Amino acid sequence: MQLLKRLKYHILVFFSVIGPGFITAMVDNDAGGIFTYSQAGAKYGYLPLWTLAPITLLLIVTQEMGSRMGAVTGKGLSDLIREEFGLRTTFLMMAVLVLANLTNVMANFAGIASALEMFHVSRFISVPIAAVGVWLLIVKGTYERVEKVFLFATALYVCYIFSGILVKPDWKEAAINSVKPVLMLDEGYLTMLIGMVGTSVAPWMQFYLQAAVVEKGITAKDYAESRIEVIVGCIAMSVIAFFIIVACAGAIHTIKPRDITDATDAAKGLAPFGQYAVLLFCAGLFNASIFAACIQPLSTAYTVCEGMGFESGVNKRFSEAPIFYWLFTLLIVIGAGVVLLPDFPLIKMILMSQVLNGALLPFVLIFMILLINKERLMKKWKNSTMFNVVGWLSVVLMIGLTSALVLLSIRDMMASH
Repeated sequence: MQLLKRLKYHILVFFSVIGPGFITAMVDNDAGGIFTYSQAGAKYGYLPLWTLAPITLLLIVTQEMGSRMGAVTGKGLSDLIREEFGLRTTFLMMAVLVLANLTNVMANFAGIASALEMFHVSRFISVPIAAVGVWLLIVKGTYERVEKVFLFATALYVCYIFSGILVKPDWKEAAINSVKPVLMLDEGYLTMLIGMVGTSVAPWMQFYLQAAVVEKGITAKDYAESRIEVIVGCIAMSVIAFFIIVACAGAIHTIKPRDITDATDAAKGLAPFGQYAVLLFCAGLFNASIFAACIQPLSTAYTVCEGMGFESGVNKRFSEAPIFYWLFTLLIVIGAGVVLLPDFPLIKMILMSQVLNGALLPFVLIFMILLINKERLMKKWKNSTMFNVVGWLSVVLMIGLTSALVLLSIRDMMASH
């Protein structure tokens, strides 16, 4: 009886803390992420599936540390960086983060436009309506209401699972390649692997997760359940990525391996397998894009306001946190507006966001590990020796991969001129 009571208590606490970790991990599959995974499956088939296990481990390590810091200190990541490392360091990091996130917001509004253009809806209709809807949800909502909408949006990622099943891929081949590492000295393949890591562990995620944990009011007392929520979210993200790769491997690569131009190009490749496969893929793209178009500018506003010491939070009114809401509004207006400009070089902007993310991520991870090992801040909750080993190895791996991504992206930009 005592065991059942304890189990019931832990289940209730788990559902009370669910939100920040699950939402942050799932929104990682935004328009850019879907394009990257679709490209991997279309060009290389089932080969890239083995990367999902180490990517999931990397994501769990970084997300768990951010969630733990938020629960124990009651402060966001940029707030802690400002207090411990100074305003100048924080300001430089915020500037790069705003630029990177702005290009990501543009990419997600482009994803909204692309998904609905498949159904003959003009971007001049879909993008403004989506932008106004996103703005009203955040500005007029409370944290609790906004979180419920976000959790509903995470459920719609199941579209990709159904889409993958409808393609009837080679499940045996998929299972083998999920556990069989394949490294090729092929420039395109290496670039794709780096891109998969870069799109899975982004700087904005660390800032948003910690800020959301603080605003939800999760404390060290609830942290055991919060940690489970983070892990479940990271695994769910990888499951969706698995089905996107499998769908494109089964539908496109088995017929003719090729590059795809965007995520809707991948959806068109599913056409031989029926209208429902295409419809589900496009529905997933639209949901992921509008979901990320909410989260990424919100994350940016949280991060900058915390780092600069301004009031922030969805639970506050516009008059109580004007800079927070004006920054959010500006990101939405610019991000949606550029998608409507004729001949805007969106692909170059997405490439630039990868360069900026790649340059910023190692610094964010180093600051996180330094902060989480400060006994004055974390007390008994600081990293164990084993967790530090895994954390620093993750940092070294990410520095190596993201440095390569930066160099490759700069080379591609130079080649395109």
